[in-house]
Amino acid sequence: MKLQRKQLPLIKNTKIWFTISLILIIISLGALLFRGLNFGIDFVGGTIVTIDLHKTFNTEDVRKITDKYDKNADITYAGDAKEQVVISTRESLSTEQRKELFGAFQKEYKLDDDDLISVDTVTPSIGQETTRNTIIATLVAIALMLVYITFRFEFFFGLSAVIALVHDITLVIGLYALFQIQVNSPFIAAILTILGYSINDTIVVFDRIRENEAEMGLSDLDNLVDTSINQTLTRSINTTLTTLIAILALYILGVDAVKNFSLPLIVGLIVGCYSSIFIASPMWTIFQKKFGKSKYNVKKQKHQRKRKDRKKTSRDQAPQV
Repeated sequence: MKLQRKQLPLIKNTKIWFTISLILIIISLGALLFRGLNFGIDFVGGTIVTIDLHKTFNTEDVRKITDKYDKNADITYAGDAKEQVVISTRESLSTEQRKELFGAFQKEYKLDDDDLISVDTVTPSIGQETTRNTIIATLVAIALMLVYITFRFEFFFGLSAVIALVHDITLVIGLYALFQIQVNSPFIAAILTILGYSINDTIVVFDRIRENEAEMGLSDLDNLVDTSINQTLTRSINTTLTTLIAILALYILGVDAVKNFSLPLIVGLIVGCYSSIFIASPMWTIFQKKFGKSKYNVKKQKHQRKRKDRKKTSRDQAPQV
């Protein structure tokens, strides 16, 4: 005889999951309020200088030259041999400052004029446009997901999913604010990727709730949601772990540009899996119980009316003494 696996009582412990998330959200919002985000050159503007040093270099040696112009400059490398230094300053360097900067590298590394590969300027207006487009893209993505899930399932499913997405984005951005990790263009792509991945996990659980509803009904709502989450729990965890292994490999072995994309994905995968299991479905359960026009309450009211009608009919049909 096949033994039935014991279910984890997830809905029963909703207050615990929500308390954990609330604490993390408060920490994230506090970090955003008091520390702010460490915006990179893509958002605040500045100058990007690429120089071929013809040999591998030590970041600290390069900083001894760049600190004169910007102590917060980002130093990365480019090229297959990692011999090209990419200097990103948050201050827009004048033509004279650019010449002085390259002259210092020429003197230190015995370079020719041709070793200055490129000098690019990112204006603050471009950074503001990038910020605005990022916010618009995120809001549009969330709005379209709400419309799709409402059409595919129902409004309260969509609302619960959106709350879970906001939860995920808040925690990822809060982590960046707390540890002052630089926010740049790859971060935008990672955030949008997190939205898609998180909503996919959530929809899998919602779809199982809808399938089980046809068999179990809505009379025992907590048991319905617990059963559905437990049935998809292994799938959600395994999918997240396998994806996480691949992203971790990219983060450990990849170049800086790949790491900038991988780090928010790692955090987003973890919080996305958590919110799909412990936030979205319990939130849907709360909406079903609290709102009078929810499917659960509408069916409950119909059932209560039928019971009253049956009792009334029984009293009317009872023999008069």
